[in-house]
Amino acid sequence: MLILEVRSSFDDSCFVCGCLVFYVCSRLEMPSLSLGLKLIPCSDESSIISIVGVVAGLAYEKCGSEMMVTMWITEISSPFLHLREILKELGYKDTDINLAADVSFAVIFSIARMCVGPYLCYVTLSADNPILIKAMALGLQLVSAFWFFKIARMVKYKFIKRSASKTKSS
Repeated sequence: MLILEVRSSFDDSCFVCGCLVFYVCSRLEMPSLSLGLKLIPCSDESSIISIVGVVAGLAYEKCGSEMMVTMWITEISSPFLHLREILKELGYKDTDINLAADVSFAVIFSIARMCVGPYLCYVTLSADNPILIKAMALGLQLVSAFWFFKIARMVKYKFIKRSASKTKSS
């Protein structure tokens, strides 16, 4: 009840702006949160596209709801990505639990970024938005497609490796 009262006292644009500022700050802070794990080389392009898109949306005062949905679909697979890295660091690299984490990450990433993402990109491109916002939406979708193919290749490799090791042990 208290949360609803506090939330209703804010203007929706202030709420969206606060969420977007938090998101930009978290994207800028990402490299220092790596805890010594290898960073993905292409993640810098994704972060730059996200930050430029959010700043453009704030500057033009457009696409607030689209940016919130974009953040949701781009970050929904992050816990599974982090779980994969944690399991590797703990020594569970080629185990059943690691395979489950890999497949869960791949499925959630694929559904979010290759089913919901293209629709959201279409909505953003077909609306009356500035060219910079449209370019960032398309750029983020292209980066997502690039990662989708790399992740699909990783899952294929994991299953081939797993079936080969089971064949050898039989």
